[in-house]
Amino acid sequence: MRRRIVILGSSFAGMTAALELKHHIGDRHDVIVLSRSDEFVFLPSLIWVPFGLRTREEITFLLPPVLERRGVVFHRAEVTSIDLAGRGVVTTEGRFEYDYLVLATGPRGHYDGVPGLGPHRGHTCSFLTLDEALAAQEDFFALIESPGPAVVGIAPGSSCFPFACEFVLNLAHQLERRHLTDAVPLTYVTPEPYLGHFGIGGFGRAGERVAEMFARLKIRALVDTAITQVTPDGVHLDDGQTLPFRFGAVLPPLRGARPVQALDAIATPSGFVRVDPLYRANGYPEVYACGAAVYLDPPDAPRLPCAVPRTGYVSEEMARVVAYNIAADIEGRRPVALPAASIDAKYVLDAGNTGMIMTSDHFLEPRDHAWLIPGPEAHWAKVAHEKYFLATRRHGMV
Repeated sequence: MRRRIVILGSSFAGMTAALELKHHIGDRHDVIVLSRSDEFVFLPSLIWVPFGLRTREEITFLLPPVLERRGVVFHRAEVTSIDLAGRGVVTTEGRFEYDYLVLATGPRGHYDGVPGLGPHRGHTCSFLTLDEALAAQEDFFALIESPGPAVVGIAPGSSCFPFACEFVLNLAHQLERRHLTDAVPLTYVTPEPYLGHFGIGGFGRAGERVAEMFARLKIRALVDTAITQVTPDGVHLDDGQTLPFRFGAVLPPLRGARPVQALDAIATPSGFVRVDPLYRANGYPEVYACGAAVYLDPPDAPRLPCAVPRTGYVSEEMARVVAYNIAADIEGRRPVALPAASIDAKYVLDAGNTGMIMTSDHFLEPRDHAWLIPGPEAHWAKVAHEKYFLATRRHGMV
């Protein structure tokens, strides 16, 4: 019997799940991707966009031609609700029935979670999305023209710790290149218990290396600190400090996609999906989730009450498992179990002209092996990966 697999989302997890499914099931079954955007964005490069180092054309490509060449049906549509009992997805383009559903919806910025936050109705810029990163260019170049204090931070309830750390290191590098380090006092605010925690319980000696880079670039770090509100006068902290700023970039608290957040049966109150080791949602074996749609318990839950960050690599590995297990269920084969914490880690932390390459046998602790390679080769490794990824995915290769 012909089956229909509907995938919600088309970033790292959604695109990978679609292409991997087609690899496993060919044309015997239907794979449909629903996404409100027809553009794939290479999200790791957003840290460079506010400095004018990347354009939209350099880090994006259109999804429909790529997916349709592989036999995947693409619909540009916004999901308004999900009917778990009736196995249907309601969108702006109509209702889509499914035999299997893959939630690869990712996160959204909850800027209302901190008063005065955000580029839309607040006083800070952001770089969580491509449009936000492009808008942040104006704030950055205004800072260059009229130097003053800068604050980069990550709000409580976010999980983008490596991303924010990369951004502040790149900002410091750009200021150093322009001989503006002393003219732009730079402060970094994070709820992490220490630099290099990254929301995953640390990574070997990464914390020491990050602290060394911060010291060399004259970045003041305020750890274990929460941003409570932002006003035109400054960034207000839970310890009573107020940080005046001419340039402010703060990543917001994160929530799951609204239609997923409404699914009390499978989602946390913040809208992320709890899954079993096969990536199936609780009580609904035909519903799978992968990537940033998945909730992972943080290693320091009382201190960091938010989902663990997901890299593009981890999201893709989850999606591969989902694709294999759906195909296995259709064809009566044994599924594979791979808890997210057991996925191997690969991450490059860029600092403008240096950085760190981090890799280990497990994404989360406990780890048996963890390797850390600091130095300028990290920056070039990140650039090389960007070029390789975009070149291969534009041709539908995973």
